[in-house]
Amino acid sequence: MAIAGSGSRPLIRLWLLLAVALGPAASSATGLGFEFHHRFSDRVRQWAEARAIPGVWWPEKGAAEYYAALAHHDRALHGRSLADAGGSELTFVDGNATVRLSSLGFLHYAIVALGTPNVTFLAALDTGSDLFWVPCDCLQCAPTEYGNLMFDIYSPSRSSTSQSILCSNSLCDLQNSCPGATSSCPYIVQYLSENTSSSGVLVEDILYLTTEDTTARVVEAPIVFGCGMVQTGSFLRSAAPNGLFGLGMENISVPSILSSKGLTSNSFSMCFGRDGFGRITFGHKGSSDQQETALIIDSRHASYKININGIIVGNSSIDMLFSAIVDSGTSFTYLADPAYTNLAESFDERVQEKRYKADANAGFPFDYCYELSPTQTTISGPTINLKTDGGSGLPVNDPIIVIEIQKMQSIYCLAVLKSTGLNIIGQNFLTGLRVVFDRERLILGWKNFDCYSLENSSNLSVHNSSTTHAAAPAPSTYTQEATKGLLTG
Repeated sequence: MAIAGSGSRPLIRLWLLLAVALGPAASSATGLGFEFHHRFSDRVRQWAEARAIPGVWWPEKGAAEYYAALAHHDRALHGRSLADAGGSELTFVDGNATVRLSSLGFLHYAIVALGTPNVTFLAALDTGSDLFWVPCDCLQCAPTEYGNLMFDIYSPSRSSTSQSILCSNSLCDLQNSCPGATSSCPYIVQYLSENTSSSGVLVEDILYLTTEDTTARVVEAPIVFGCGMVQTGSFLRSAAPNGLFGLGMENISVPSILSSKGLTSNSFSMCFGRDGFGRITFGHKGSSDQQETALIIDSRHASYKININGIIVGNSSIDMLFSAIVDSGTSFTYLADPAYTNLAESFDERVQEKRYKADANAGFPFDYCYELSPTQTTISGPTINLKTDGGSGLPVNDPIIVIEIQKMQSIYCLAVLKSTGLNIIGQNFLTGLRVVFDRERLILGWKNFDCYSLENSSNLSVHNSSTTHAAAPAPSTYTQEATKGLLTG
């Protein structure tokens, strides 16, 4: 809903309070950013249930249907490239009633504020696309009402700081479709999901950000985004119903625009907490102790792709060469053969528990699962590291998931799925890391990190803060073996 107030700074303070309602504010070194939250996190659940959102939207974490919902999201996002993941309906553990949990679109959301007076949007974050768009002067958009939750619609005529982007602007890709240079620039973006698109016109308005230092200074950043008048396909079925925040490498993306205006460095970071809480900071270039590898630039469409030279499971190093896209918008990690089979079989050789055979007709998404005894409280398993160009190892802090298949009976699974095409390092392999997307140096950086922590880093300016927050809970079920002497860097 629109936030009332007398001016832009009081307005943004109220917006920050709204963000706190979803999670504790965390302040770190200066950058421009905001918090984000997993769509199934406890904070989003509490926030939505307070607004009478039906509970079926949030399957219980640890239940089989929870992970089926996330896998369904991945297939919707990447279309046929992940065809081997399966697409069956899933029977609930507690009975034979079934429900297909339609994808809500993307894994993480952030609350963003646009315009004067500002309007707030719950936008889905996506490193796999470029344009930021919101529903606007709608001709065909997703419903604005879900239970008691009301989504806002942007309208250029209601914002005193809104400006049209003309066809003569360098960011206008569809100049050939314009009747004249002084006409508003149209846009249309087609997504991999079948028949899914957003179209409208480009506009410029104020995006409200804050510096991540002790002053929490408000920055009014003029950015170009899509006034999304017509959405199709998945966007009409609750996928990103209130906007999509593209974080890709093209000039139209918000990180690119902030950099081109001199507001930040051409870099940003995302921290993925174990509890669904996260942070995104524009202009953040990481720290001197982070691990790094080069980004591979595809001339057809720039993406955050890296080379993997091998996989280390426990003390066994498996040499292989493949490239993978680092995608925060994908739930799980997907590997094509031979990488998938090499990783899975090596992991299987090093676990102690009995292999669990799932019913192939039940739509269960994982192949390598293991039975837990009713009294078992810990799992001892091998470490997993991905060897990257340059020798740095990308640690996988969260390679498994624990699933309750029926009362008092649980299993754990290697949370990697087989793909026939794309290799994707998904959100589950990024958990516990702060990942730096440095587009200036063309590197991907990472380090183990507590998203509630404070740290000096290479931003526009740096200040310490004495504010502290409770640490995110550490995993209590998986103890990894040490990896000895297999990584350099």
